[in-house]
Amino acid sequence: MKRILITGGAGFIGSHLCERMLNEGNEVICLDNFFTGRRKNVEHLLQHPGFELVRHDVTSPYLAEVDEIFNLACPASPVHYQYNPIKTSKTSIMGAINMLGLAKRVKARILQASTSEVYGDPEVHPQPEAYWGNVNPIGIRSCYDEGKRCAETLFMDYYRQHKIRIKIIRIFNTYGPNMHPNDGRVVSNFIMQALRGEDITIFGSGNQTRSFQYVDDLIEGMVRMINTPDEFIGPVNIGNPNEFTMLELAQKVIELTGSTSKMIFKPLPSDDPRQRRPDISLAHEALGGWEPTIQLEEGLKRTIRYFEGELSSGRI
Repeated sequence: MKRILITGGAGFIGSHLCERMLNEGNEVICLDNFFTGRRKNVEHLLQHPGFELVRHDVTSPYLAEVDEIFNLACPASPVHYQYNPIKTSKTSIMGAINMLGLAKRVKARILQASTSEVYGDPEVHPQPEAYWGNVNPIGIRSCYDEGKRCAETLFMDYYRQHKIRIKIIRIFNTYGPNMHPNDGRVVSNFIMQALRGEDITIFGSGNQTRSFQYVDDLIEGMVRMINTPDEFIGPVNIGNPNEFTMLELAQKVIELTGSTSKMIFKPLPSDDPRQRRPDISLAHEALGGWEPTIQLEEGLKRTIRYFEGELSSGRI
């Protein structure tokens, strides 16, 4: 049994990770300031004897005796990270410093949840870990993109200078139950608009592409990564390499929901990447043959069922 700290633990991804770690027999401290995380995502875990929920902001130091740290804390959708961009940068940078300091003090292994956004609007396709990216450092997305890039820098410098046992993963577009219905991400946007019979909003021509990963596949990759030998630190892409246009995604959501929604088009936001697709050859090699097992149609069906349940219960 290990004692595990998960920052951002009440968020979409963090809540699934909390449940997985508890199911494996560990104790879990779930740390969240509830800016984007939601108590309802982890309410069912509160009666578990190994679960502890703590309201805390990672921009302030936190002390605990733990064996492993998963640093997930940061708003991850444009709507939320652009709401308070200075706070977003502080969360990525100061949060990394505080968690790395804790890992140094207690000699814990620590995993950084980085992002495909470190690649910016890529000029290399698909994106391997060796690609340095094409990021606008002064754009409206920079608070998140550059914040995560700086966090990776801090992790590497703590590793080189203090021999901290680090792991870095770069998460590509992920979706599934526990997503916030108003987080502005394309999958939740399309599903909610379709279920409500509203027009589905397509930005730009709709020909820009993304690769969509179901949350269970991500969690499996994260667990495998934290358990790799100390000498393997990453970064490692964790994502689904199957690529879809926004038009294809919208059409699939309309089909699976049986919606009568129509597609409308609006201007593309500034610095929005034209295409995004992970090269997962390193993950497959280093993480015991890891690869996504849940493809888009099945994942969308599960996510639609989740949002249907939330709507029918009146929770959203």
